[in-house]
Amino acid sequence: MPVQRSVTPAPRERLAEALGQRSRPPTLAAERMLPVPAAFRPLLPGHGLRRGSTVTVSRSASLALALVARASADGSWVAAVGLPDLGVVAAAESGLALERFALVPHPWPRAWVTVVAALLDAIDVVLVRPPPGLRAADARRLSARAWERGAVLVSLGPWSEPADLRLAVTASQWQGLGQGYGRLESRWVEVLVGGRGAATRERRARLWLPSSAATRGGPYVELAAPATSLPDVSSR
Repeated sequence: MPVQRSVTPAPRERLAEALGQRSRPPTLAAERMLPVPAAFRPLLPGHGLRRGSTVTVSRSASLALALVARASADGSWVAAVGLPDLGVVAAAESGLALERFALVPHPWPRAWVTVVAALLDAIDVVLVRPPPGLRAADARRLSARAWERGAVLVSLGPWSEPADLRLAVTASQWQGLGQGYGRLESRWVEVLVGGRGAATRERRARLWLPSSAATRGGPYVELAAPATSLPDVSSR
């Protein structure tokens, strides 16, 4: 008599099933862009985050949160992997909808690639901090996975594969403190944006970012000055 064996679903299948999104529906051309706050629109090709792209953000987790906040508010799911210092309070202050936010602060190192791949199967935007020693082949597979599934992979740190879009903070300054008095109210950052294809030409802008105190312009970033008015900070 044949013996029937129970088959345990793979981790990514279990995760996708738990999220109720086992298969992502085909994405129409008009839906290939995820919205971004208004201050980012002049800096990005297509004025949004292109589904299937890999994005790197250097030196600022708050910039990465601000970048994806509008997509979250408009209904997209966002996940963060390997970012134990990223709390839900900071995410909420940046404008993320917590009911559509998945946080995996300490994935098992040997399962890191599997966890990220599973999230890319089911979630619109996945923020990651690559672990030390991430193999180039694994980074390449994850970028390809994001492209196949129409997700956006955002790396907060070095990514061994060329990114479609790169954002880096080149200068930063808090506002609100005087000589021994006051409180932190807001922060401006100079952002350098580059990448591949339509993003090859680098652009700069100065943005206000949310803070733990009062923010300028609500939960989203606000353009503080046109890129052409900024000093050259490429050598800093």
